[in-house]
Amino acid sequence: MKRKTLLLFAMLLSLLMMLAACGGGGSSDGAEEADTSTDEAATDAGAADSEEYEPVTIRLAYNLPQDHHVAKGVEQFAENVIERSGGNVHIEVYPAGQLLSDTEMNESILSGGVEIGVNSSTLWSSTVPAMGIFDVPYAFNDYETAGRLLNGELGDKLRAAMEEKGAKVLMFADYGFVQFANNVRPLEKPEDFEGLKIRSIGDLPSKLIEAYGASPVFMGGGEVYMALQRNTVDGATSGTTAMLQRNYHEVTKYLTINNYGYLEFIVAMNKDFYDNLPANTQQLLMEEAQKAEAWIRDQAQIEDEESAKKLEELGMEVYRVPEEDIPMWKEKAMPVWEEYEKVAGDLGKELLEIVEKETQ
Repeated sequence: MKRKTLLLFAMLLSLLMMLAACGGGGSSDGAEEADTSTDEAATDAGAADSEEYEPVTIRLAYNLPQDHHVAKGVEQFAENVIERSGGNVHIEVYPAGQLLSDTEMNESILSGGVEIGVNSSTLWSSTVPAMGIFDVPYAFNDYETAGRLLNGELGDKLRAAMEEKGAKVLMFADYGFVQFANNVRPLEKPEDFEGLKIRSIGDLPSKLIEAYGASPVFMGGGEVYMALQRNTVDGATSGTTAMLQRNYHEVTKYLTINNYGYLEFIVAMNKDFYDNLPANTQQLLMEEAQKAEAWIRDQAQIEDEESAKKLEELGMEVYRVPEEDIPMWKEKAMPVWEEYEKVAGDLGKELLEIVEKETQ
Protein backbone atom coordinates (compact mmCIF):
# COMPACT_ATOMS: atom_id res chain seq x y z
CA MET A 1 0.00 0.00 0.00
CA LYS A 2 2.77 2.36 0.96
CA ARG A 3 4.53 1.56 -2.32
CA LYS A 4 1.37 2.32 -4.33
CA THR A 5 0.97 5.64 -2.50
CA LEU A 6 4.54 6.69 -3.29
CA LEU A 7 4.08 5.72 -6.93
CA LEU A 8 0.85 7.74 -7.16
CA PHE A 9 2.55 10.76 -5.56
CA ALA A 10 5.44 10.57 -8.05
CA MET A 11 3.00 10.41 -10.96
CA LEU A 12 1.10 13.46 -9.67
CA LEU A 13 4.34 15.42 -9.20
CA SER A 14 5.47 14.57 -12.71
CA LEU A 15 2.10 15.67 -14.12
CA LEU A 16 2.30 18.99 -12.27
CA MET A 17 5.82 19.65 -13.63
CA MET A 18 4.64 18.93 -17.18
CA LEU A 19 1.71 21.33 -16.80
CA ALA A 20 4.01 24.05 -15.46
CA ALA A 21 6.39 23.59 -18.40
CA CYS A 22 3.52 23.86 -20.86
CA GLY A 23 2.28 26.98 -19.15
CA GLY A 24 5.73 28.63 -19.38
CA GLY A 25 6.00 27.72 -23.05
CA GLY A 26 2.60 29.29 -23.64
CA SER A 27 3.76 32.54 -22.06
CA SER A 28 6.88 32.61 -24.23
CA ASP A 29 4.87 32.03 -27.40
CA GLY A 30 2.53 34.82 -26.38
CA ALA A 31 5.44 37.25 -25.94
CA GLU A 32 6.83 36.36 -29.33
CA GLU A 33 3.41 36.92 -30.89
CA ALA A 34 3.18 40.34 -29.20
CA ASP A 35 6.61 41.35 -30.53
CA THR A 36 5.63 40.25 -34.02
CA SER A 37 2.40 42.23 -33.79
CA THR A 38 4.35 45.33 -32.74
CA ASP A 39 6.76 44.99 -35.68
CA GLU A 40 3.87 44.52 -38.07
CA ALA A 41 2.11 47.56 -36.63
CA ALA A 42 5.24 49.67 -37.13
CA THR A 43 5.56 48.45 -40.70
CA ASP A 44 1.90 49.17 -41.36
CA ALA A 45 2.30 52.68 -39.90
CA GLY A 46 5.31 53.38 -42.12
CA ALA A 47 3.38 52.17 -45.14
CA ALA A 48 0.47 54.39 -44.15
CA ASP A 49 2.78 57.44 -43.95
CA SER A 50 3.93 56.80 -47.51
CA GLU A 51 0.52 55.88 -48.85
CA GLU A 52 -1.02 59.12 -47.63
CA TYR A 53 0.87 61.00 -50.36
CA GLU A 54 -0.87 60.87 -53.71
CA PRO A 55 1.44 59.60 -56.48
CA VAL A 56 2.85 62.42 -58.61
CA THR A 57 5.90 62.93 -60.81
CA ILE A 58 7.59 66.33 -60.72
CA ARG A 59 10.35 67.38 -63.12
CA LEU A 60 13.09 69.63 -61.77
CA ALA A 61 15.65 71.29 -64.06
CA TYR A 62 18.73 73.39 -63.35
CA ASN A 63 21.66 74.69 -65.37
CA LEU A 64 24.46 74.83 -62.78
CA PRO A 65 27.34 72.34 -62.64
CA GLN A 66 26.37 69.35 -60.49
CA ASP A 67 29.17 69.93 -57.99
CA HIS A 68 28.05 73.51 -57.27
CA HIS A 69 26.77 73.92 -53.71
CA VAL A 70 23.38 75.17 -54.95
CA ALA A 71 23.05 72.09 -57.16
CA LYS A 72 23.99 69.80 -54.27
CA GLY A 73 21.36 71.38 -52.03
CA VAL A 74 18.69 71.07 -54.71
CA GLU A 75 19.57 67.42 -55.38
CA GLN A 76 19.33 66.65 -51.64
CA PHE A 77 15.96 68.40 -51.50
CA ALA A 78 14.67 66.09 -54.25
CA GLU A 79 16.05 62.98 -52.54
CA ASN A 80 14.49 63.92 -49.20
CA VAL A 81 11.06 64.50 -50.74
CA ILE A 82 11.19 61.12 -52.49
CA GLU A 83 12.32 59.33 -49.32
CA ARG A 84 9.77 60.93 -46.99
CA SER A 85 6.92 60.19 -49.38
CA GLY A 86 7.97 56.59 -49.88
CA GLY A 87 8.55 57.36 -53.56
CA ASN A 88 5.01 58.58 -54.15
CA VAL A 89 6.17 62.16 -54.70
CA HIS A 90 8.80 61.44 -57.31
CA ILE A 91 11.11 64.24 -58.43
CA GLU A 92 12.99 63.66 -61.70
CA VAL A 93 16.09 65.86 -61.71
CA TYR A 94 17.61 67.14 -64.96
CA PRO A 95 20.97 68.72 -64.06
CA ALA A 96 23.53 70.91 -65.79
CA GLY A 97 21.33 72.11 -68.64
CA GLN A 98 20.24 68.62 -69.78
CA LEU A 99 16.63 69.76 -70.17
CA LEU A 100 16.69 73.57 -70.36
CA SER A 101 19.23 76.39 -70.65
CA ASP A 102 19.12 79.24 -68.16
CA THR A 103 17.64 81.53 -70.83
CA GLU A 104 14.78 79.05 -71.45
CA MET A 105 14.09 78.18 -67.82
CA ASN A 106 11.70 80.86 -66.61
CA GLU A 107 9.28 80.68 -69.52
CA SER A 108 9.16 76.91 -69.15
CA ILE A 109 8.29 77.20 -65.44
CA LEU A 110 5.56 79.76 -66.08
CA SER A 111 4.04 77.79 -68.97
CA GLY A 112 4.19 74.45 -67.16
CA GLY A 113 6.79 72.99 -69.51
CA VAL A 114 8.67 71.97 -66.37
CA GLU A 115 7.23 71.82 -62.87
CA ILE A 116 10.27 73.10 -60.91
CA GLY A 117 13.18 75.11 -62.23
CA VAL A 118 16.27 76.73 -60.74
CA ASN A 119 17.41 80.05 -62.15
CA SER A 120 19.18 83.23 -61.11
CA SER A 121 17.42 86.22 -59.60
CA THR A 122 19.04 88.26 -62.36
CA LEU A 123 17.22 86.36 -65.09
CA TRP A 124 13.97 86.49 -63.12
CA SER A 125 14.24 90.29 -62.98
CA SER A 126 13.08 90.55 -66.59
CA THR A 127 9.75 89.05 -65.44
CA VAL A 128 9.67 90.41 -61.89
CA PRO A 129 11.69 93.67 -61.99
CA ALA A 130 11.88 93.89 -58.18
CA MET A 131 13.99 90.70 -58.21
CA GLY A 132 16.82 92.88 -59.52
CA ILE A 133 17.41 94.03 -55.93
CA PHE A 134 20.25 91.49 -55.73
CA ASP A 135 21.99 93.18 -58.67
CA VAL A 136 21.87 96.66 -57.15
CA PRO A 137 25.60 97.26 -56.66
CA TYR A 138 26.86 97.09 -53.08
CA ALA A 139 23.33 96.88 -51.62
CA PHE A 140 24.21 93.82 -49.53
CA ASN A 141 27.16 94.03 -47.17
CA ASP A 142 27.55 90.45 -46.01
CA TYR A 143 26.07 86.95 -46.00
CA GLU A 144 24.36 87.27 -42.62
CA THR A 145 22.50 90.44 -43.62
CA ALA A 146 21.34 88.90 -46.88
CA GLY A 147 19.95 85.87 -45.05
CA ARG A 148 18.15 88.02 -42.50
CA LEU A 149 16.54 90.12 -45.24
CA LEU A 150 15.38 87.06 -47.16
CA ASN A 151 13.82 85.56 -44.05
CA GLY A 152 11.97 88.80 -43.37
CA GLU A 153 9.85 91.42 -45.10
CA LEU A 154 12.02 91.67 -48.20
CA GLY A 155 11.73 87.94 -48.89
CA ASP A 156 7.97 87.99 -48.31
CA LYS A 157 7.46 90.83 -50.81
CA LEU A 158 9.54 89.06 -53.45
CA ARG A 159 7.64 85.79 -53.00
CA ALA A 160 4.34 87.61 -53.41
CA ALA A 161 5.57 89.35 -56.58
CA MET A 162 6.64 86.00 -58.06
CA GLU A 163 3.26 84.42 -57.29
CA GLU A 164 1.50 87.22 -59.13
CA LYS A 165 3.39 86.14 -62.25
CA GLY A 166 2.60 82.45 -61.76
CA ALA A 167 5.66 81.09 -59.93
CA LYS A 168 5.71 79.69 -56.40
CA VAL A 169 9.07 80.28 -54.68
CA LEU A 170 10.13 77.12 -52.86
CA MET A 171 13.45 78.53 -51.73
CA PHE A 172 16.02 81.26 -52.16
CA ALA A 173 19.29 79.47 -52.87
CA ASP A 174 22.26 81.70 -51.98
CA TYR A 175 24.80 81.62 -54.79
CA GLY A 176 27.08 84.12 -53.12
CA PHE A 177 28.77 87.36 -54.11
CA VAL A 178 29.53 88.22 -57.73
CA GLN A 179 32.96 89.26 -59.03
CA PHE A 180 34.79 90.21 -62.25
CA ALA A 181 37.35 88.14 -64.19
CA ASN A 182 39.19 89.23 -67.33
CA ASN A 183 42.27 88.44 -69.39
CA VAL A 184 43.45 91.96 -70.27
CA ARG A 185 44.54 93.79 -67.09
CA PRO A 186 43.95 94.03 -63.35
CA LEU A 187 40.74 95.88 -62.50
CA GLU A 188 41.73 97.89 -59.45
CA LYS A 189 39.41 100.88 -59.97
CA PRO A 190 36.29 101.49 -62.09
CA GLU A 191 38.29 103.34 -64.75
CA ASP A 192 40.21 100.13 -65.51
CA PHE A 193 37.09 98.74 -67.22
CA GLU A 194 37.32 101.30 -70.02
CA GLY A 195 37.07 99.69 -73.47
CA LEU A 196 36.64 96.09 -72.30
CA LYS A 197 33.91 93.68 -73.44
CA ILE A 198 32.47 91.95 -70.39
CA ARG A 199 30.00 89.08 -70.37
CA SER A 200 26.94 90.19 -68.42
CA ILE A 201 24.24 88.16 -66.70
CA GLY A 202 21.33 90.61 -66.93
CA ASP A 203 20.04 94.14 -67.34
CA LEU A 204 21.33 95.76 -64.14
CA PRO A 205 24.78 94.12 -64.32
CA SER A 206 24.93 95.44 -67.90
CA LYS A 207 24.18 98.95 -66.60
CA LEU A 208 26.98 98.58 -64.07
CA ILE A 209 29.45 97.46 -66.73
CA GLU A 210 28.46 100.47 -68.83
CA ALA A 211 28.79 102.79 -65.83
CA TYR A 212 32.37 101.56 -65.43
CA GLY A 213 33.12 102.26 -69.10
CA ALA A 214 32.99 98.73 -70.57
CA SER A 215 30.63 97.10 -73.07
CA PRO A 216 28.28 94.38 -71.76
CA VAL A 217 27.73 91.21 -73.79
CA PHE A 218 24.84 89.01 -72.65
CA MET A 219 25.20 85.22 -72.94
CA GLY A 220 24.29 82.05 -71.05
CA GLY A 221 26.67 80.51 -68.53
CA GLY A 222 27.53 77.56 -70.74
CA GLU A 223 28.79 79.83 -73.54
CA VAL A 224 31.27 81.88 -71.53
CA TYR A 225 34.34 79.63 -71.57
CA MET A 226 34.44 79.44 -75.36
CA ALA A 227 33.80 83.19 -75.68
CA LEU A 228 36.72 83.94 -73.37
CA GLN A 229 38.94 81.44 -75.15
CA ARG A 230 38.17 83.00 -78.55
CA ASN A 231 38.41 86.58 -77.23
CA THR A 232 34.79 87.22 -78.16
CA VAL A 233 34.69 88.86 -74.73
CA ASP A 234 37.56 90.14 -72.58
CA GLY A 235 36.04 89.18 -69.28
CA ALA A 236 32.97 88.05 -67.40
CA THR A 237 31.03 88.60 -64.21
CA SER A 238 30.05 85.61 -62.09
CA GLY A 239 30.57 84.04 -58.70
CA THR A 240 33.93 82.46 -57.97
CA THR A 241 32.29 79.07 -57.45
CA ALA A 242 31.08 78.97 -61.06
CA MET A 243 34.36 80.49 -62.28
CA LEU A 244 36.24 77.60 -60.72
CA GLN A 245 33.87 74.90 -61.91
CA ARG A 246 33.81 76.33 -65.43
CA ASN A 247 37.62 76.63 -65.50
CA TYR A 248 37.85 80.38 -65.92
CA HIS A 249 41.47 80.16 -64.76
CA GLU A 250 42.31 78.53 -68.09
CA VAL A 251 41.03 81.48 -70.14
CA THR A 252 41.34 84.54 -67.86
CA LYS A 253 44.29 86.03 -65.98
CA TYR A 254 42.82 88.49 -63.51
CA LEU A 255 40.17 88.26 -60.79
CA THR A 256 38.75 91.30 -58.99
CA ILE A 257 36.86 90.62 -55.78
CA ASN A 258 34.59 93.57 -54.97
CA ASN A 259 31.38 91.77 -53.88
CA TYR A 260 29.26 94.12 -55.97
CA GLY A 261 26.16 91.87 -56.17
CA TYR A 262 24.70 89.09 -54.06
CA LEU A 263 23.34 86.57 -56.51
CA GLU A 264 20.39 84.42 -55.57
CA PHE A 265 19.10 81.37 -57.38
CA ILE A 266 15.35 80.91 -57.15
CA VAL A 267 13.92 77.41 -56.89
CA ALA A 268 10.46 78.07 -58.29
CA MET A 269 7.47 75.89 -59.12
CA ASN A 270 4.66 76.47 -61.57
CA LYS A 271 2.03 77.99 -59.26
CA ASP A 272 -0.99 76.31 -60.86
CA PHE A 273 0.70 72.93 -60.50
CA TYR A 274 1.59 73.68 -56.87
CA ASP A 275 -1.93 74.87 -56.05
CA ASN A 276 -3.41 71.63 -57.39
CA LEU A 277 -1.24 69.42 -55.20
CA PRO A 278 -2.72 67.94 -52.01
CA ALA A 279 -2.07 70.04 -48.90
CA ASN A 280 0.24 67.45 -47.35
CA THR A 281 2.37 67.29 -50.51
CA GLN A 282 2.64 71.08 -50.51
CA GLN A 283 3.71 70.96 -46.87
CA LEU A 284 6.29 68.26 -47.62
CA LEU A 285 7.81 70.32 -50.44
CA MET A 286 8.01 73.48 -48.34
CA GLU A 287 9.48 71.74 -45.30
CA GLU A 288 12.25 70.11 -47.31
CA ALA A 289 12.85 73.33 -49.25
CA GLN A 290 13.41 75.23 -46.00
CA LYS A 291 15.98 72.66 -44.88
CA ALA A 292 17.81 72.85 -48.20
CA GLU A 293 17.73 76.67 -48.17
CA ALA A 294 19.40 76.77 -44.74
CA TRP A 295 22.12 74.33 -45.82
CA ILE A 296 22.83 76.24 -49.05
CA ARG A 297 23.07 79.54 -47.14
CA ASP A 298 25.64 78.07 -44.78
CA GLN A 299 27.67 76.79 -47.71
CA ALA A 300 27.66 80.02 -49.74
CA GLN A 301 30.32 81.86 -47.73
CA ILE A 302 32.49 78.76 -47.36
CA GLU A 303 32.38 78.05 -51.09
CA ASP A 304 33.04 81.69 -52.05
CA GLU A 305 36.17 81.88 -49.94
CA GLU A 306 37.52 78.46 -50.89
CA SER A 307 36.93 78.89 -54.63
CA ALA A 308 38.62 82.32 -54.71
CA LYS A 309 41.63 80.84 -52.94
CA LYS A 310 41.72 77.91 -55.36
CA LEU A 311 41.59 80.19 -58.42
CA GLU A 312 44.57 82.06 -57.01
CA GLU A 313 46.44 78.79 -56.49
CA LEU A 314 45.67 77.87 -60.11
CA GLY A 315 47.43 80.99 -61.33
CA MET A 316 44.90 83.81 -61.44
CA GLU A 317 46.08 87.18 -60.18
CA VAL A 318 43.57 88.18 -57.50
CA TYR A 319 42.88 91.76 -56.46
CA ARG A 320 40.67 92.23 -53.40
CA VAL A 321 39.23 95.73 -53.33
CA PRO A 322 40.03 97.29 -49.93
CA GLU A 323 36.96 98.10 -47.85
CA GLU A 324 37.89 101.79 -47.77
CA ASP A 325 37.75 101.90 -51.59
CA ILE A 326 34.22 100.48 -51.88
CA PRO A 327 32.54 103.93 -51.60
CA MET A 328 34.41 104.98 -54.77
CA TRP A 329 33.13 101.90 -56.66
CA LYS A 330 29.62 102.47 -55.26
CA GLU A 331 29.58 106.14 -56.28
CA LYS A 332 30.36 105.22 -59.88
CA ALA A 333 27.55 102.66 -59.74
CA MET A 334 24.77 105.03 -58.61
CA PRO A 335 23.20 105.17 -62.11
CA VAL A 336 22.31 101.51 -61.56
CA TRP A 337 20.46 102.36 -58.33
CA GLU A 338 18.48 104.96 -60.25
CA GLU A 339 17.75 102.48 -63.03
CA TYR A 340 16.49 99.91 -60.53
CA GLU A 341 14.10 102.40 -58.95
CA LYS A 342 12.81 103.28 -62.40
CA VAL A 343 12.17 99.73 -63.61
CA ALA A 344 11.03 98.20 -60.29
CA GLY A 345 8.65 101.02 -59.39
CA ASP A 346 7.11 101.42 -55.96
CA LEU A 347 7.99 97.89 -54.87
CA GLY A 348 11.62 98.49 -55.83
CA LYS A 349 11.71 101.67 -53.75
CA GLU A 350 10.22 99.78 -50.79
CA LEU A 351 12.86 97.06 -51.08
CA LEU A 352 15.71 99.58 -51.28
CA GLU A 353 14.38 101.29 -48.15
CA ILE A 354 14.31 97.93 -46.34
CA VAL A 355 17.87 97.15 -47.47
CA GLU A 356 19.25 100.57 -46.55
CA LYS A 357 17.60 100.45 -43.13
CA GLU A 358 19.03 96.99 -42.46
CA THR A 359 22.56 97.78 -43.66
CA GLN A 360 23.05 101.16 -41.99
